[in-house]
Amino acid sequence: MTDLPTMIARKEGRVGRLTFNRTAALNALDNEMAEVIEAALDRWRNDPEVAAVLIDAAGDRAFCAGGDIAAIYHHGRAGDFDIGPRFWRDEYRMNAKIAEYPKPIVAFMQGFVMGGGVGVGGHASHRVVGDTTQIAMPETGIGLIPDVGGTRILACAPGRVGEYLGLTGGRIGAADAIYAGFADCYAPEAEWEALKARLIETGDPGVLPQGGQPATPGTLADLRAEIDAAFGTADLHGIIAALEASGTEFATATLKTLRRNSALSEAATLALVRMTRANPTIRAALENEFRFTLRAVEHSDFLEGVRAQIIDKDRKPQWKYTLDTLPDAVVAALLEPLPADWQIDFADA
Repeated sequence: MTDLPTMIARKEGRVGRLTFNRTAALNALDNEMAEVIEAALDRWRNDPEVAAVLIDAAGDRAFCAGGDIAAIYHHGRAGDFDIGPRFWRDEYRMNAKIAEYPKPIVAFMQGFVMGGGVGVGGHASHRVVGDTTQIAMPETGIGLIPDVGGTRILACAPGRVGEYLGLTGGRIGAADAIYAGFADCYAPEAEWEALKARLIETGDPGVLPQGGQPATPGTLADLRAEIDAAFGTADLHGIIAALEASGTEFATATLKTLRRNSALSEAATLALVRMTRANPTIRAALENEFRFTLRAVEHSDFLEGVRAQIIDKDRKPQWKYTLDTLPDAVVAALLEPLPADWQIDFADA
């Protein structure tokens, strides 16, 4: 047992260092941890002793496996639909702060890096992955959408890879994470402590390796033509039709995933990735995503998805709609512009 906080912030050498320290929960991000990150970044912004920020995580299973959404679920079941949006709005401000930070931020991302973990590590200026890294935005499986600025990364991925990863929630290793734009460089994890020590000593991200190749090759580049052909179609129905017509092993597996996830979330994700592609800034991405998450607890498949996947764990969500019955108007209502009293305050980002 440890009495250390779940997010440890301190200065070491030439860096400000943030360490996820909630290993029993796979370093899942909660509101208190997000506040620690933001407060530390604010302190170090103009601190001459801090040349760079280092973000890492205790344990070998996860950098951060997502946001801690159980509390949002329980409040939502009790009829409180504001707790979730308040958390997400604050978290999104922190995500923007990382993306726009004036000093280098180096993230070492081992194990699971999902959802909220992408929102922290995925927006760092220097993103290091290793052979255990598994990155995903799996939100359509719990009735949500890829958020925390994830749609910006997806929108900037090669071709239609972003639509594919966003709709399916596909999990990718180090090679594909670099290809898709979730990471910048690879280093064997046995070398990470030495790299961190050099970074702490120098404050210079130039100590990071360039050109290293993961032991396991990726698959996205080889699948790119097939992904583009299906996920470049006009809408969710077009994607399904293209995959059905293809009939390949990839198409069959992808169809199975799309039919398992929330159709409502998939359609909204498709729209959000394309909205953000038209204006691929971190603030635009977060504001677009918040359109959905603001309303998600009350009006989407979120509560049912969390119940099935996280609370009861029966893996049998009863979604509101199927791919065939989903009305366009329902998706449009969830993506209406933000009301004035729920704008994200980026003033200090």
